[in-house]
Amino acid sequence: MYSNSVEIRVRYGETDKMGYLYYGNYAQYYEVGRVEAIRSLGLSYKELEDRGIMMPVLDMQSTFVKPAYYDDVLKVTTTITELPKVRAFFSYEITNANNDIINYGKTTLIFFDWERRKPCRAPEELVEKLSPFFI
Repeated sequence: MYSNSVEIRVRYGETDKMGYLYYGNYAQYYEVGRVEAIRSLGLSYKELEDRGIMMPVLDMQSTFVKPAYYDDVLKVTTTITELPKVRAFFSYEITNANNDIINYGKTTLIFFDWERRKPCRAPEELVEKLSPFFI
């Protein structure tokens, strides 16, 4: 497995009338986690997209444990749970400043060749960078 963490501060506009982080924003926090996990490997989503490889989300699960509030600093830990093939599997754990788990989730993405309009294998460069973590 490969993990990476990033901190995100909850902005006022991301909260609901109760002052909680609005549930729809967790998907965006997952995306930030994925993008930064890929970047930490020396690649970027933009590079993949420039090569014609897209990564649409096929499935997302999210479990809410505790609320987050305006101005909280959250840590999003993203784990790539399997060596990618045509699909990539990510899990997420979001904790607050007290290290309490407030949310956890999973997403499944596919690698998609934009020109051919078909799923494709994970880029070899990504597989090579992740392989040492899956021995």
